[in-house]
Amino acid sequence: MKKFLIISLQLILCLSLGFGQVKVVNILDFGAVPDGHTVNTNAIQRAIDEAHRTGGGKVIIPTGRFVTGSIVLKSHVNLYLNQGAVLLGSTDPSDYFEMDFPGRPTAIKQDDNSQMALILAHKARHITVAGEGTIDGQGLPLALAIDSLHHAGIAIDPRYNYRRNRPSETMRPKLFRFSQCTDVQISGLKVGSSACWGLSFELSHNLRLSDLTIVNRSFWNNDGIDITDCTNVQVTNCNVNAADDGICLKSYYEGYANDSIYIANCTIRSSASAIKFGSASFGGFRNIIIEGIRVFDTFRSAIAIESVDGAQIENVSVTDVIAKNTGNALFIRLGHRSGDHPGVVRNIIFRDMRIQIAFERPDSEYDLRGPEVDFFHNPFPASIVGLENQSIEDVSFENIELIYPGRASKAMAYVPITRLSQVPENTSKYPEFSMFGELPSWGFFIRHAKGITFSDVRLKVLDEDFRPAVLCDDVQGISMNQVEIQPAKPSDRQIVLNESTVIKRQAIHIQGVSGDGIFHVEQSEQFQAK
Repeated sequence: MKKFLIISLQLILCLSLGFGQVKVVNILDFGAVPDGHTVNTNAIQRAIDEAHRTGGGKVIIPTGRFVTGSIVLKSHVNLYLNQGAVLLGSTDPSDYFEMDFPGRPTAIKQDDNSQMALILAHKARHITVAGEGTIDGQGLPLALAIDSLHHAGIAIDPRYNYRRNRPSETMRPKLFRFSQCTDVQISGLKVGSSACWGLSFELSHNLRLSDLTIVNRSFWNNDGIDITDCTNVQVTNCNVNAADDGICLKSYYEGYANDSIYIANCTIRSSASAIKFGSASFGGFRNIIIEGIRVFDTFRSAIAIESVDGAQIENVSVTDVIAKNTGNALFIRLGHRSGDHPGVVRNIIFRDMRIQIAFERPDSEYDLRGPEVDFFHNPFPASIVGLENQSIEDVSFENIELIYPGRASKAMAYVPITRLSQVPENTSKYPEFSMFGELPSWGFFIRHAKGITFSDVRLKVLDEDFRPAVLCDDVQGISMNQVEIQPAKPSDRQIVLNESTVIKRQAIHIQGVSGDGIFHVEQSEQFQAK
Protein backbone atom coordinates (compact mmCIF):
# COMPACT_ATOMS: atom_id res chain seq x y z
CA MET A 1 0.00 0.00 0.00
CA LYS A 2 2.84 2.39 0.91
CA LYS A 3 4.57 1.71 -2.40
CA PHE A 4 1.28 2.32 -4.22
CA LEU A 5 0.83 5.69 -2.45
CA ILE A 6 4.38 6.77 -3.33
CA ILE A 7 3.84 5.91 -7.00
CA SER A 8 0.49 7.70 -6.99
CA LEU A 9 2.01 10.84 -5.45
CA GLN A 10 4.82 10.77 -7.99
CA LEU A 11 2.27 10.51 -10.81
CA ILE A 12 0.24 13.42 -9.43
CA LEU A 13 3.42 15.50 -9.10
CA CYS A 14 4.43 14.74 -12.69
CA LEU A 15 0.98 15.63 -13.97
CA SER A 16 0.99 18.85 -11.94
CA LEU A 17 4.40 19.81 -13.25
CA GLY A 18 3.26 18.98 -16.80
CA PHE A 19 0.18 21.17 -16.55
CA GLY A 20 2.24 23.92 -14.97
CA GLN A 21 4.54 23.94 -17.96
CA VAL A 22 1.77 24.29 -20.56
CA LYS A 23 2.64 27.23 -22.76
CA VAL A 24 0.05 30.01 -23.03
CA VAL A 25 0.34 32.34 -25.99
CA ASN A 26 -1.82 35.27 -27.05
CA ILE A 27 -2.34 35.97 -30.73
CA LEU A 28 -1.85 39.70 -30.02
CA ASP A 29 1.80 38.92 -29.28
CA PHE A 30 2.16 37.60 -32.82
CA GLY A 31 0.75 40.70 -34.47
CA ALA A 32 -2.99 39.97 -34.61
CA VAL A 33 -5.19 43.07 -34.91
CA PRO A 34 -8.73 42.98 -33.46
CA ASP A 35 -10.29 45.53 -35.81
CA GLY A 36 -12.62 43.25 -37.82
CA HIS A 37 -10.79 44.10 -41.07
CA THR A 38 -7.14 43.05 -40.91
CA VAL A 39 -6.56 39.48 -42.06
CA ASN A 40 -4.75 37.75 -39.20
CA THR A 41 -4.16 34.31 -40.70
CA ASN A 42 -0.37 34.44 -40.38
CA ALA A 43 -0.41 35.77 -36.83
CA ILE A 44 -2.85 33.13 -35.59
CA GLN A 45 -1.00 30.34 -37.38
CA ARG A 46 2.33 31.44 -35.89
CA ALA A 47 0.78 31.34 -32.42
CA ILE A 48 -0.52 27.80 -33.02
CA ASP A 49 2.84 26.70 -34.42
CA GLU A 50 4.68 28.12 -31.42
CA ALA A 51 2.46 26.29 -28.94
CA HIS A 52 2.85 23.08 -30.92
CA ARG A 53 6.64 23.50 -31.21
CA THR A 54 7.06 23.64 -27.46
CA GLY A 55 5.06 20.46 -26.87
CA GLY A 56 1.60 21.96 -26.74
CA GLY A 57 -0.21 24.80 -25.13
CA LYS A 58 -3.10 27.21 -25.07
CA VAL A 59 -3.57 29.79 -27.80
CA ILE A 60 -5.66 32.69 -26.53
CA ILE A 61 -7.93 34.66 -28.81
CA PRO A 62 -8.80 37.67 -26.66
CA THR A 63 -11.76 40.02 -26.80
CA GLY A 64 -12.05 41.61 -30.23
CA ARG A 65 -12.96 40.82 -33.82
CA PHE A 66 -10.24 38.90 -35.65
CA VAL A 67 -10.52 38.12 -39.38
CA THR A 68 -8.70 35.03 -40.65
CA GLY A 69 -8.46 32.65 -43.55
CA SER A 70 -7.66 28.93 -43.23
CA ILE A 71 -5.67 27.99 -40.14
CA VAL A 72 -4.36 24.53 -39.23
CA LEU A 73 -4.74 23.23 -35.68
CA LYS A 74 -1.93 20.98 -34.50
CA SER A 75 -1.44 18.32 -31.83
CA HIS A 76 -1.70 19.28 -28.15
CA VAL A 77 -3.00 22.76 -28.91
CA ASN A 78 -6.02 24.33 -27.24
CA LEU A 79 -7.45 27.20 -29.28
CA TYR A 80 -9.35 29.20 -26.66
CA LEU A 81 -11.71 32.07 -27.39
CA ASN A 82 -12.23 34.43 -24.48
CA GLN A 83 -15.59 36.00 -23.79
CA GLY A 84 -16.13 38.71 -26.38
CA ALA A 85 -13.70 37.13 -28.85
CA VAL A 86 -15.02 36.78 -32.39
CA LEU A 87 -13.12 34.82 -35.02
CA LEU A 88 -14.38 35.96 -38.42
CA GLY A 89 -13.88 34.02 -41.61
CA SER A 90 -12.38 36.13 -44.36
CA THR A 91 -14.72 36.99 -47.24
CA ASP A 92 -11.81 36.75 -49.71
CA PRO A 93 -11.80 33.24 -51.26
CA SER A 94 -8.04 33.41 -51.81
CA ASP A 95 -7.54 33.28 -48.03
CA TYR A 96 -8.63 29.63 -47.99
CA PHE A 97 -6.87 26.54 -49.27
CA GLU A 98 -7.68 22.89 -49.92
CA MET A 99 -5.73 20.80 -47.48
CA ASP A 100 -3.88 17.66 -48.49
CA PHE A 101 -4.75 14.71 -46.29
CA PRO A 102 -1.90 12.23 -46.92
CA GLY A 103 -2.50 8.71 -45.69
CA ARG A 104 -6.26 9.05 -45.80
CA PRO A 105 -8.15 6.17 -47.44
CA THR A 106 -9.83 6.94 -50.72
CA ALA A 107 -13.43 8.01 -50.38
CA ILE A 108 -15.83 6.29 -52.75
CA LYS A 109 -17.56 9.58 -53.44
CA GLN A 110 -15.90 12.95 -52.85
CA ASP A 111 -17.55 15.24 -55.38
CA ASP A 112 -19.72 16.88 -52.71
CA ASN A 113 -17.10 17.06 -49.97
CA SER A 114 -15.08 20.26 -49.72
CA GLN A 115 -11.49 19.99 -48.49
CA MET A 116 -11.44 23.68 -47.51
CA ALA A 117 -12.31 25.06 -44.11
CA LEU A 118 -11.74 27.97 -41.78
CA ILE A 119 -10.15 25.63 -39.20
CA LEU A 120 -8.39 22.51 -40.48
CA ALA A 121 -6.74 19.59 -38.71
CA HIS A 122 -5.18 16.36 -39.99
CA LYS A 123 -3.87 13.50 -37.88
CA ALA A 124 -3.74 15.84 -34.89
CA ARG A 125 -3.98 14.47 -31.34
CA HIS A 126 -5.34 16.07 -28.18
CA ILE A 127 -6.75 19.20 -29.79
CA THR A 128 -9.35 21.55 -28.38
CA VAL A 129 -11.38 24.48 -29.63
CA ALA A 130 -13.25 25.96 -26.70
CA GLY A 131 -14.18 29.02 -24.72
CA GLU A 132 -16.94 31.60 -24.50
CA GLY A 133 -16.41 33.33 -27.83
CA THR A 134 -17.86 33.14 -31.34
CA ILE A 135 -16.68 31.71 -34.65
CA ASP A 136 -18.49 33.36 -37.56
CA GLY A 137 -17.69 32.05 -41.04
CA GLN A 138 -19.32 35.03 -42.83
CA GLY A 139 -20.56 32.43 -45.27
CA LEU A 140 -22.98 34.50 -47.36
CA PRO A 141 -20.54 37.21 -48.50
CA LEU A 142 -17.86 34.55 -48.96
CA ALA A 143 -20.10 32.34 -51.14
CA LEU A 144 -21.24 35.36 -53.17
CA ALA A 145 -17.61 36.39 -53.70
CA ILE A 146 -16.80 32.89 -55.01
CA ASP A 147 -19.79 33.14 -57.31
CA SER A 148 -18.85 36.61 -58.61
CA LEU A 149 -15.21 35.69 -59.26
CA HIS A 150 -16.31 32.65 -61.24
CA HIS A 151 -18.73 34.60 -63.45
CA ALA A 152 -16.27 37.44 -63.89
CA GLY A 153 -13.75 34.98 -65.31
CA ILE A 154 -11.23 35.75 -62.54
CA ALA A 155 -11.44 32.40 -60.74
CA ILE A 156 -13.28 30.00 -63.04
CA ASP A 157 -13.95 26.64 -61.45
CA PRO A 158 -15.15 23.68 -63.57
CA ARG A 159 -16.97 22.35 -60.53
CA TYR A 160 -19.46 25.23 -60.59
CA ASN A 161 -23.04 24.00 -60.28
CA TYR A 162 -24.78 25.49 -63.32
CA ARG A 163 -27.94 23.48 -62.74
CA ARG A 164 -28.53 25.24 -59.45
CA ASN A 165 -26.73 28.42 -60.49
CA ARG A 166 -24.41 28.57 -57.49
CA PRO A 167 -20.91 27.44 -56.47
CA SER A 168 -20.85 23.72 -55.73
CA GLU A 169 -20.12 22.39 -52.26
CA THR A 170 -16.52 21.61 -53.22
CA MET A 171 -15.92 25.29 -54.00
CA ARG A 172 -17.06 26.62 -50.62
CA PRO A 173 -15.16 26.35 -47.31
CA LYS A 174 -16.62 24.59 -44.31
CA LEU A 175 -16.25 25.98 -40.84
CA PHE A 176 -14.27 23.01 -39.42
CA ARG A 177 -12.67 20.16 -41.39
CA PHE A 178 -10.93 17.64 -39.11
CA SER A 179 -9.64 14.39 -40.63
CA GLN A 180 -8.05 11.37 -38.91
CA CYS A 181 -7.74 13.15 -35.57
CA THR A 182 -7.76 11.63 -32.09
CA ASP A 183 -8.97 13.09 -28.79
CA VAL A 184 -10.82 16.16 -30.00
CA GLN A 185 -12.87 18.48 -27.82
CA ILE A 186 -15.08 21.31 -29.09
CA SER A 187 -17.07 23.08 -26.39
CA GLY A 188 -18.77 26.20 -25.14
CA LEU A 189 -18.70 28.24 -28.33
CA LYS A 190 -21.18 29.97 -30.58
CA VAL A 191 -20.39 28.94 -34.15
CA GLY A 192 -21.98 29.17 -37.57
CA SER A 193 -22.57 31.22 -40.71
CA SER A 194 -20.48 28.91 -42.86
CA ALA A 195 -20.34 28.96 -46.66
CA CYS A 196 -20.94 25.20 -46.66
CA TRP A 197 -21.14 22.52 -43.95
CA GLY A 198 -20.57 23.62 -40.37
CA LEU A 199 -18.49 21.32 -38.15
CA SER A 200 -17.15 18.38 -40.16
CA PHE A 201 -15.22 15.43 -38.73
CA GLU A 202 -14.08 12.29 -40.56
CA LEU A 203 -12.18 9.12 -39.73
CA SER A 204 -11.53 10.44 -36.23
CA HIS A 205 -11.60 8.84 -32.78
CA ASN A 206 -12.64 10.14 -29.37
CA LEU A 207 -14.63 13.26 -30.24
CA ARG A 208 -16.38 15.36 -27.58
CA LEU A 209 -18.70 18.09 -28.79
CA SER A 210 -20.59 19.81 -26.00
CA ASP A 211 -22.46 22.96 -25.04
CA LEU A 212 -22.31 24.45 -28.52
CA THR A 213 -24.72 26.95 -30.05
CA ILE A 214 -24.68 26.43 -33.80
CA VAL A 215 -26.57 28.79 -36.12
CA ASN A 216 -25.73 27.83 -39.69
CA ARG A 217 -28.24 29.50 -42.00
CA SER A 218 -26.11 31.61 -44.34
CA PHE A 219 -26.06 29.60 -47.57
CA TRP A 220 -26.97 26.27 -49.15
CA ASN A 221 -25.73 22.98 -47.66
CA ASN A 222 -25.47 24.59 -44.22
CA ASP A 223 -25.45 21.43 -42.10
CA GLY A 224 -24.84 21.87 -38.39
CA ILE A 225 -22.60 18.91 -37.49
CA ASP A 226 -21.35 16.22 -39.91
CA ILE A 227 -19.71 13.06 -38.56
CA THR A 228 -18.20 10.74 -41.15
CA ASP A 229 -16.88 7.27 -40.28
CA CYS A 230 -15.82 8.27 -36.76
CA THR A 231 -15.63 6.15 -33.60
CA ASN A 232 -16.35 6.89 -29.97
CA VAL A 233 -18.17 10.19 -30.38
CA GLN A 234 -20.24 12.22 -27.91
CA VAL A 235 -22.42 15.15 -28.96
CA THR A 236 -24.20 16.59 -25.93
CA ASN A 237 -26.07 19.71 -24.85
CA CYS A 238 -25.89 21.38 -28.23
CA ASN A 239 -28.38 23.79 -29.77
CA VAL A 240 -28.42 23.52 -33.57
CA ASN A 241 -30.28 25.78 -35.99
CA ALA A 242 -29.40 24.78 -39.55
CA ALA A 243 -30.56 25.52 -43.08
CA ASP A 244 -29.69 21.92 -43.98
CA ASP A 245 -29.42 18.79 -41.81
CA GLY A 246 -28.92 19.47 -38.11
CA ILE A 247 -26.73 16.54 -37.05
CA CYS A 248 -25.77 14.26 -39.92
CA LEU A 249 -23.88 10.97 -39.82
CA LYS A 250 -22.29 10.06 -43.15
CA SER A 251 -20.16 7.19 -44.43
CA TYR A 252 -17.91 7.82 -47.43
CA TYR A 253 -15.36 5.06 -46.78
CA GLU A 254 -16.00 1.41 -47.53
CA GLY A 255 -14.75 -0.76 -44.69
CA TYR A 256 -15.15 2.06 -42.16
CA ALA A 257 -18.14 3.05 -40.07
CA ASN A 258 -19.61 5.44 -37.56
CA ASP A 259 -19.36 3.28 -34.45
CA SER A 260 -20.18 3.99 -30.81
CA ILE A 261 -21.90 7.34 -31.27
CA TYR A 262 -23.79 9.06 -28.45
CA ILE A 263 -26.00 12.07 -29.20
CA ALA A 264 -27.93 13.45 -26.24
CA ASN A 265 -29.78 16.45 -24.85
CA CYS A 266 -29.70 18.49 -28.04
CA THR A 267 -32.26 20.91 -29.47
CA ILE A 268 -32.44 21.00 -33.27
CA ARG A 269 -34.18 23.17 -35.86
CA SER A 270 -33.58 22.31 -39.51
CA SER A 271 -34.82 23.14 -42.99
CA ALA A 272 -33.91 19.54 -43.87
CA SER A 273 -33.80 16.71 -41.29
CA ALA A 274 -32.98 17.17 -37.62
CA ILE A 275 -30.92 13.96 -37.22
CA LYS A 276 -29.98 12.00 -40.31
CA PHE A 277 -27.92 8.95 -41.27
CA GLY A 278 -26.86 9.36 -44.93
CA SER A 279 -27.39 9.87 -47.66
CA ALA A 280 -23.68 8.97 -48.21
CA SER A 281 -23.78 5.41 -46.86
CA PHE A 282 -20.91 3.31 -48.18
CA GLY A 283 -19.43 1.91 -44.94
CA GLY A 284 -21.67 1.61 -41.92
CA PHE A 285 -23.46 2.96 -38.86
CA ARG A 286 -23.60 0.85 -35.72
CA ASN A 287 -23.95 1.04 -31.96
CA ILE A 288 -25.58 4.44 -31.93
CA ILE A 289 -27.56 5.94 -29.05
CA ILE A 290 -29.69 9.04 -29.49
CA GLU A 291 -31.66 10.41 -26.54
CA GLY A 292 -33.14 13.55 -25.08
CA ILE A 293 -33.68 15.28 -28.42
CA ARG A 294 -35.99 18.25 -28.97
CA VAL A 295 -36.95 19.17 -32.54
CA PHE A 296 -38.97 22.11 -33.81
CA ASP A 297 -39.82 23.92 -37.08
CA THR A 298 -38.10 21.20 -39.14
CA PHE A 299 -39.07 20.84 -42.80
CA ARG A 300 -38.22 17.21 -43.49
CA SER A 301 -37.81 14.37 -40.96
CA ALA A 302 -37.25 14.52 -37.22
CA ILE A 303 -35.19 11.31 -37.60
CA ALA A 304 -34.02 9.91 -40.96
CA ILE A 305 -32.04 6.66 -41.25
CA GLU A 306 -30.85 5.81 -44.76
CA SER A 307 -28.67 3.13 -46.34
CA VAL A 308 -28.57 3.42 -50.13
CA ASP A 309 -24.90 2.76 -51.00
CA GLY A 310 -24.34 -0.60 -49.31
CA ALA A 311 -23.92 0.47 -45.68
CA GLN A 312 -24.82 -1.73 -42.73
CA ILE A 313 -26.98 0.10 -40.19
CA GLU A 314 -27.54 -1.84 -36.99
CA ASN A 315 -27.98 -1.50 -33.25
CA VAL A 316 -29.53 1.95 -33.11
CA SER A 317 -31.50 3.24 -30.12
CA VAL A 318 -33.54 6.45 -30.29
CA THR A 319 -35.30 7.49 -27.08
CA ASP A 320 -36.93 10.52 -25.48
CA VAL A 321 -37.64 12.60 -28.59
CA ILE A 322 -40.16 15.43 -28.62
CA ALA A 323 -40.75 17.08 -31.99
CA LYS A 324 -43.18 19.88 -32.78
CA ASN A 325 -44.05 21.35 -36.14
CA THR A 326 -42.07 18.97 -38.34
CA GLY A 327 -42.85 17.85 -41.89
CA ASN A 328 -42.29 14.15 -41.21
CA ALA A 329 -41.85 12.05 -38.11
CA LEU A 330 -39.57 9.16 -39.10
CA PHE A 331 -38.01 7.94 -42.32
CA ILE A 332 -36.15 4.63 -42.57
CA ARG A 333 -34.91 3.63 -46.02
CA LEU A 334 -32.93 0.73 -47.42
CA GLY A 335 -32.25 1.42 -51.09
CA HIS A 336 -29.65 0.55 -53.72
CA ARG A 337 -28.32 3.74 -55.30
CA SER A 338 -24.77 2.45 -55.73
CA GLY A 339 -22.48 -0.40 -54.77
CA ASP A 340 -22.37 -4.07 -55.73
CA HIS A 341 -25.16 -5.00 -53.33
CA PRO A 342 -27.63 -3.28 -51.02
CA GLY A 343 -26.78 -2.80 -47.37
CA VAL A 344 -28.53 -3.88 -44.19
CA VAL A 345 -30.87 -2.02 -41.85
CA ARG A 346 -31.74 -3.91 -38.67
CA ASN A 347 -32.10 -3.79 -34.90
CA ILE A 348 -33.49 -0.30 -34.43
CA ILE A 349 -35.59 0.74 -31.47
CA PHE A 350 -37.62 3.92 -31.01
CA ARG A 351 -38.87 4.55 -27.50
CA ASP A 352 -40.61 7.39 -25.62
CA MET A 353 -41.34 9.74 -28.50
CA ARG A 354 -44.00 12.37 -29.13
CA ILE A 355 -44.03 13.96 -32.57
CA GLN A 356 -46.47 16.47 -34.01
CA ILE A 357 -46.59 16.79 -37.80
CA ALA A 358 -47.47 20.10 -39.44
CA PHE A 359 -49.95 20.71 -42.24
CA GLU A 360 -48.22 23.82 -43.60
CA ARG A 361 -44.52 24.07 -44.32
CA PRO A 362 -42.83 24.07 -40.89
CA ASP A 363 -39.92 26.38 -41.81
CA SER A 364 -41.92 28.95 -43.77
CA GLU A 365 -40.88 31.76 -41.43
CA TYR A 366 -37.14 31.16 -41.89
CA ASP A 367 -34.91 33.05 -44.30
CA LEU A 368 -33.25 30.06 -46.01
CA ARG A 369 -35.55 27.12 -46.72
CA GLY A 370 -34.87 23.77 -48.31
CA PRO A 371 -36.16 22.81 -51.80
CA GLU A 372 -39.91 22.45 -52.07
CA VAL A 373 -41.63 19.11 -52.60
CA ASP A 374 -42.48 19.49 -56.28
CA PHE A 375 -45.81 17.63 -56.50
CA PHE A 376 -49.24 17.81 -54.92
CA HIS A 377 -49.58 15.65 -51.84
CA ASN A 378 -51.34 15.11 -48.55
CA PRO A 379 -49.41 14.98 -45.24
CA PHE A 380 -46.76 12.26 -45.28
CA PRO A 381 -46.79 9.30 -42.88
CA ALA A 382 -43.72 7.89 -41.14
CA SER A 383 -42.09 5.50 -43.63
CA ILE A 384 -40.13 2.27 -43.28
CA VAL A 385 -39.28 1.07 -46.77
CA GLY A 386 -36.83 -1.63 -47.82
CA LEU A 387 -36.28 -3.45 -51.10
CA GLU A 388 -38.15 -6.33 -52.70
CA ASN A 389 -35.11 -8.57 -52.27
CA GLN A 390 -33.76 -7.05 -49.04
CA SER A 391 -36.08 -6.26 -46.15
CA ILE A 392 -35.51 -3.91 -43.25
CA GLU A 393 -35.43 -6.08 -40.13
CA ASP A 394 -36.40 -5.80 -36.47
CA VAL A 395 -37.65 -2.28 -35.89
CA SER A 396 -39.50 -1.64 -32.62
CA PHE A 397 -41.68 1.23 -31.45
CA GLU A 398 -42.40 1.56 -27.71
CA ASN A 399 -44.40 4.34 -26.08
CA ILE A 400 -44.75 6.38 -29.27
CA GLU A 401 -47.29 9.12 -29.96
CA LEU A 402 -47.62 10.61 -33.45
CA ILE A 403 -50.07 13.44 -34.03
CA TYR A 404 -51.05 14.23 -37.61
CA PRO A 405 -52.95 17.24 -38.99
CA GLY A 406 -55.35 15.37 -41.30
CA ARG A 407 -57.16 17.57 -43.85
CA ALA A 408 -56.30 15.08 -46.61
CA SER A 409 -58.17 15.47 -49.88
CA LYS A 410 -58.60 12.99 -52.73
CA ALA A 411 -58.68 15.97 -55.05
CA MET A 412 -55.15 16.87 -53.94
CA ALA A 413 -53.70 13.35 -54.35
CA TYR A 414 -55.05 9.83 -54.12
CA VAL A 415 -53.57 6.33 -54.15
CA PRO A 416 -56.30 3.70 -53.47
CA ILE A 417 -55.20 0.78 -51.31
CA THR A 418 -56.21 -1.53 -54.17
CA ARG A 419 -53.49 0.02 -56.36
CA LEU A 420 -50.43 -0.18 -54.17
CA SER A 421 -48.26 -0.84 -57.22
CA GLN A 422 -48.88 2.82 -57.98
CA VAL A 423 -46.41 3.60 -55.18
CA PRO A 424 -43.04 3.25 -56.96
CA GLU A 425 -40.10 1.26 -55.62
CA ASN A 426 -37.58 3.95 -56.65
CA THR A 427 -34.73 1.59 -55.80
CA SER A 428 -31.89 3.92 -56.79
CA LYS A 429 -33.45 7.31 -56.14
CA TYR A 430 -32.06 9.84 -53.66
CA PRO A 431 -33.59 8.93 -50.28
CA GLU A 432 -36.12 11.37 -48.91
CA PHE A 433 -39.43 11.14 -47.07
CA SER A 434 -41.23 12.40 -50.20
CA MET A 435 -39.44 10.05 -52.65
CA PHE A 436 -42.43 7.75 -53.23
CA GLY A 437 -44.91 10.48 -54.03
CA GLU A 438 -48.36 10.40 -52.45
CA LEU A 439 -48.73 7.59 -49.91
CA PRO A 440 -51.92 5.67 -49.09
CA SER A 441 -51.83 6.05 -45.27
CA TRP A 442 -51.55 8.87 -42.77
CA GLY A 443 -49.68 7.32 -39.81
CA PHE A 444 -47.24 4.65 -41.00
CA PHE A 445 -46.35 3.32 -44.44
CA ILE A 446 -44.29 0.12 -44.16
CA ARG A 447 -43.05 -1.92 -47.12
CA HIS A 448 -40.54 -4.79 -47.48
CA ALA A 449 -39.83 -5.30 -43.78
CA LYS A 450 -39.62 -8.07 -41.18
CA GLY A 451 -40.10 -8.03 -37.45
CA ILE A 452 -41.95 -4.73 -36.94
CA THR A 453 -43.13 -4.33 -33.34
CA PHE A 454 -45.66 -1.78 -32.06
CA SER A 455 -46.02 -1.62 -28.26
CA ASP A 456 -47.95 1.21 -26.63
CA VAL A 457 -48.25 3.21 -29.87
CA ARG A 458 -50.77 6.01 -30.23
CA LEU A 459 -51.69 7.54 -33.57
CA LYS A 460 -53.95 10.56 -33.69
CA VAL A 461 -55.24 12.66 -36.57
CA LEU A 462 -56.71 16.08 -35.79
CA ASP A 463 -58.92 16.47 -38.86
CA GLU A 464 -60.47 14.07 -41.35
CA ASP A 465 -58.17 11.89 -43.42
CA PHE A 466 -59.68 9.35 -45.83
CA ARG A 467 -56.59 7.13 -45.67
CA PRO A 468 -55.99 4.35 -43.13
CA ALA A 469 -53.64 5.00 -40.23
CA VAL A 470 -51.22 2.13 -41.01
CA LEU A 471 -50.50 0.37 -44.27
CA CYS A 472 -48.19 -2.63 -44.45
CA ASP A 473 -47.15 -3.94 -47.86
CA ASP A 474 -44.99 -7.09 -47.85
CA VAL A 475 -44.29 -6.94 -44.13
CA GLN A 476 -43.74 -10.20 -42.24
CA GLY A 477 -43.85 -10.80 -38.51
CA ILE A 478 -45.84 -7.76 -37.36
CA SER A 479 -46.49 -7.56 -33.63
CA MET A 480 -49.07 -5.13 -32.25
CA ASN A 481 -49.77 -4.70 -28.55
CA GLN A 482 -51.55 -1.74 -27.00
CA VAL A 483 -52.07 0.21 -30.19
CA GLU A 484 -54.52 3.10 -30.08
CA ILE A 485 -55.69 4.90 -33.20
CA GLN A 486 -57.76 8.05 -33.00
CA PRO A 487 -59.15 8.91 -36.44
CA ALA A 488 -61.09 12.16 -36.79
CA LYS A 489 -63.93 10.12 -38.31
CA PRO A 490 -64.62 6.51 -37.23
CA SER A 491 -63.50 3.91 -39.75
CA ASP A 492 -63.03 0.16 -39.36
CA ARG A 493 -60.21 0.02 -41.89
CA GLN A 494 -57.36 1.73 -40.05
CA ILE A 495 -54.70 -1.02 -40.28
CA VAL A 496 -54.44 -2.27 -43.85
CA LEU A 497 -52.30 -5.31 -44.69
CA ASN A 498 -51.23 -6.43 -48.13
CA GLU A 499 -49.24 -9.66 -48.42
CA SER A 500 -48.29 -9.19 -44.77
CA THR A 501 -48.52 -11.34 -41.65
CA VAL A 502 -49.36 -10.44 -38.06
CA ILE A 503 -47.89 -12.72 -35.40
CA LYS A 504 -49.38 -10.84 -32.46
CA ARG A 505 -52.43 -8.59 -32.20
CA GLN A 506 -53.49 -7.60 -28.70
CA ALA A 507 -55.23 -4.58 -27.17
CA ILE A 508 -55.74 -2.73 -30.46
CA HIS A 509 -58.25 0.06 -30.00
CA ILE A 510 -59.73 2.16 -32.81
CA GLN A 511 -61.66 5.10 -31.44
CA GLY A 512 -65.33 4.85 -32.40
CA VAL A 513 -65.00 1.29 -33.76
CA SER A 514 -65.73 -1.99 -32.02
CA GLY A 515 -63.20 -4.17 -33.92
CA ASP A 516 -59.42 -3.98 -34.23
CA GLY A 517 -59.54 -2.16 -37.57
CA ILE A 518 -57.33 -4.67 -39.41
CA PHE A 519 -58.19 -5.18 -43.08
CA HIS A 520 -56.48 -7.57 -45.53
CA VAL A 521 -56.42 -6.24 -49.09
CA GLU A 522 -55.54 -9.54 -50.78
CA GLN A 523 -58.40 -11.36 -49.02
CA SER A 524 -61.11 -9.12 -50.43
CA GLU A 525 -61.10 -9.18 -54.22
CA GLN A 526 -64.52 -7.56 -54.31
CA PHE A 527 -63.41 -4.58 -52.22
CA GLN A 528 -63.97 -1.30 -53.98
CA ALA A 529 -61.96 1.71 -52.82
CA LYS A 530 -64.06 4.35 -51.23
